Amino acid sequence: QVQLVESGGGLVQAGGSLRLSCRASARTFSTYAMAWFRQAPGKEREFVAAISWSGGSTNYADSVKARFTISRENAKNTVNLQMNSLKPEDTAVYYCAARTGRTPRLSENEYAYWGQGTQVTVSS
Repeated sequence: QVQLVESGGGLVQAGGSLRLSCRASARTFSTYAMAWFRQAPGKEREFVAAISWSGGSTNYADSVKARFTISRENAKNTVNLQMNSLKPEDTAVYYCAARTGRTPRLSENEYAYWGQGTQVTVSS
């Protein structure tokens, strides 16, 4: 079992930055690929970014490429999402997810473990 706890959400103006963090309880954190998803009001949850066990491979949704950066610190059981140049359409609840496999995947169905989410609100 893996427990995930997100932090770092909040209210920011358009063009600003936020850094989300997700801390995992797993003793073998480095064996999990990690990802961030988000869900805006009235919309389905969507993929944002994913990272392999080593951090050597990453994937991004087209809507966040060049603005968001996913990273991980295996020694601290943490995965981060640096979000720059935020837009109002980035407003959503952001979820951290883990899968038992070292390669990142884009589908939420591939991830067995989820955090409770953190709210990100971007004002115009």
